[in-house]
Amino acid sequence: MNIFISDKCQACGICTAIKPEIFNITDREAYVNQELIYGYEDDCIDAALACPVNAIKINDF
Repeated sequence: MNIFISDKCQACGICTAIKPEIFNITDREAYVNQELIYGYEDDCIDAALACPVNAIKINDF
C-alpha cells in the first residue's frame, strides 16, 4: 500500500487523530510515514474516508 497526501490537504487533523503514528501535520499540510503503514492499512483507509477534502490517496500494490 502506498499513501500520499494531495495538495488539497487543509491540515484539519482528522488523519492524525485516527493514526498519529502514520500521519503528521507540519505547518499547513499532512505527511505520511510510509515505513509504518504495514499492519495499519485499515486505519489508513479510515483516515482517507474521513478526510473532508479527499486529500489522502491510497494505491494498492
